[in-house]
Formats: sequence, structure tokens, C-alpha cells
Amino acid sequence: LGKSGTETLEMLKTAYKDDAMGKTPVFEWFSLLKNGEMSIDDKPRSGRPSTGRRHENVEKIREIIKEDRRRTIEEIVELSGVTWSTLSVRQFLTKNGMTPVPHPPYSPDLAPCDFFLFPRMKRDMKGKRFADVAEVKEKTTEALSSISKDEFRQCFEKWNKRLDKCISVSGEYFEGD
Repeated sequence: LGKSGTETLEMLKTAYKDDAMGKTPVFEWFSLLKNGEMSIDDKPRSGRPSTGRRHENVEKIREIIKEDRRRTIEEIVELSGVTWSTLSVRQFLTKNGMTPVPHPPYSPDLAPCDFFLFPRMKRDMKGKRFADVAEVKEKTTEALSSISKDEFRQCFEKWNKRLDKCISVSGEYFEGD
């Protein structure tokens, strides 16, 4: 588009008003995209290593399934302590003839917390400093309590329209309400 980072930020503020991204993430994305970085995948980062592929976890899941092959994924996760998203769990289930049911990708356009609740709370809390966690909890509770029943009703009406639109386009991407 030939715009600068500042112009891009202003365009986002004009379009999304109080719900626009902040300056820092806009400039970070702008810089990445300007430099040809087109991937939106997370980069590897330091931290606790994944434990899902460890031999003892695979064996634990194997034994749980051998005990009762009709267990649900939730039961396996609860009994094993290994999350379903862990690749080795999926591989093990697939290899043993159990078909994992695919879940649709997460869509913030269909999640009321993302398109209504968080932006609404951000409007009340943006730019404020808090002394401690207790104050954050207090102010969050106040912000939630200030949302009227009518606002929630409108949110769920909007949500139903979004769901209907998603169904009408067979889950394909669409813009706008």
C-alpha cells in the first residue's frame, strides 16, 4: 500500500477506534512485513521443553488405552497428564486405528470474548496503572459488572448473525458482519 508505520497505525485507529492494536505491535508487524517476513507462525523460543514425546508419556498413554479402548480424549488427558495437542498422542491414536476428530481452527470472529468482552473491558481499563494484582482483580470485576444486560443481549444477537453467516458460506473466510 506504500504506507508508513505511522500511517498504518492511524488507519487502524480510524477503522477500529478504541479496539485498535497498540502502537508497539503495529510497528512490530509493520517491520516484519516490510522486511518480507510473511509467516505468522510462532518462532521457536526458550522456555520449558515439550515433554509430550518422552517415551514414558507414550507408554503411559498406551497402557491407559489398553485398559479401556473406549476412553475419550479428555479421559486420556486427565489420566495421563499429557495434553491432546501433543503430537505423539495424535500419532499414537492414529497409528492404532483411532481417528482423531479434527477441530475447526480458532476464530476470534466467532468467540464472544474476542469480539465483544475483551475489547469492551479494554475500553474501560486501557491506559490505567494498577498498584498490585488485587487492584487488577477489583478493576476487572468493576469493568465486568458495568456491562449491561442490553450490551450482552446485543453481543449474542451479533454472535448468532456471525454464526449464521459462517454456516451460509460453509465455513469459508468472509469479511464484515
